[in-house]
Amino acid sequence: MFIQTESTPNPATLKFLPGQTVLEMGTADFPTAEGAEKSPLAQRIFAVNGVNGVFFGTDFVTVTKADNVEWDHIKPAILGAIMEHFQSGQPVMTGDEGGAGGHAAHDGPDAEIVGQIKELLDTRVRPAVAQDGGDITFHGFDRGVVYLHMQGACAGCPSSTLTLKMGIENLLRHYIPEVTEVRPVNV
Repeated sequence: MFIQTESTPNPATLKFLPGQTVLEMGTADFPTAEGAEKSPLAQRIFAVNGVNGVFFGTDFVTVTKADNVEWDHIKPAILGAIMEHFQSGQPVMTGDEGGAGGHAAHDGPDAEIVGQIKELLDTRVRPAVAQDGGDITFHGFDRGVVYLHMQGACAGCPSSTLTLKMGIENLLRHYIPEVTEVRPVNV
């Protein structure tokens, strides 16, 4: 098994490509080790000292390290953990836990606007940020303000504010006049 790695715009995050499916659909975000009990793969990766976060896409694993740790010191152990897991035959997620679709539900008077926001996120934004090892999902819409949840490499990325304001906000405002601003949320 050969696992490729790619850098991301976030220097604290690396993208690992195991060359096989990680999640059949959706994504899974583990910002802490405590939330990793439903994923044997995430537990193995968190067992590596210095790992602060794990994120799964359909064909990649994104790992975020602690600031005081160098990639040269933990990358071999992470590669080993991923390889061990896929060779073990264990599932990536236990039980009925698959990847999440990502977007929060929303109904009410703004349902049509929210549908347009989600459509633009799914077709224009999410594929681009997946290339960088992350995901951005809809969290809410209130009086013109769109709230988005940043995951994986996008969470804590130095360029995420620029991506949100200059990229996503401009895109949404262009296509949906009701949108006035985009803000990140921490879930």
